[in-house]
Amino acid sequence: MNLFDLTGKVALVTGSTRGIGLAIAKQFAAHGARVVVSSRKPEACDAAKAEIEKAGGDAFAFPCNVGYKDQLQALVNATLAQYGVIDVLVCNAAVNPHFGPLAAISDEAFDKIMGSNVRSTLWLCNMVIPGMAARGGGAVIVLSSIAGLKGTRFLGAYAMSKAADSQLARNLAVEWGARNVRVNCLAPGIVRTDFAKALYDNPALYETAVKHYPLGRLGEVDDISGAAVFLAARSGDFVTGQTIVIDGGTTISGFD
Repeated sequence: MNLFDLTGKVALVTGSTRGIGLAIAKQFAAHGARVVVSSRKPEACDAAKAEIEKAGGDAFAFPCNVGYKDQLQALVNATLAQYGVIDVLVCNAAVNPHFGPLAAISDEAFDKIMGSNVRSTLWLCNMVIPGMAARGGGAVIVLSSIAGLKGTRFLGAYAMSKAADSQLARNLAVEWGARNVRVNCLAPGIVRTDFAKALYDNPALYETAVKHYPLGRLGEVDDISGAAVFLAARSGDFVTGQTIVIDGGTTISGFD
């Protein structure tokens, strides 16, 4: 048995046209899954689909802004119309319009962060998980962050949303475990994506961050995608309700 084989599975991945989401979609396809890629911009969805298909994968593209419930439902409906089932759900899409202390955040920015990063994940899980349960099980992966495990000077609201995502995964894991639906989080450290450029493009912030990474480097997208394959496949069948930290050791590192 190949514990990492996803042949025959259908995987829906939000925020999957760049960065970690695209890496996960590409690795799912490489391991045999049929993959639905989605983000706000149709042209980005089409480009991601073409990239996966060029590598020999099976992909379907459908644009969606996760902040809108009707668009999420349209995404689910289109996936079911295309493939008939959803076996794996990856909730990766997230926003962070505020970089700075909590004292300076606007109500609008706070609401957008919590709505897009937490409420939309709950919406999508509630749309998809009952169908998984009816077919005998499935896997849900929510992208959290080590920001949700620590205090932070500049990412307070984002960190709160990621901590909430981990708790959401625990709750859903308990609610749906008896129906063989597994729900887990991945909590990356700083990964070289456009989303984290504010952290690694600033030389002072970069030097402060990387010196506390025992592996001596920041993360790359495929450092995360491999763990997603593990959770989606047979290899992860006895793992649920967990937040798996993938951070080069920074959360366990002391001060020199």
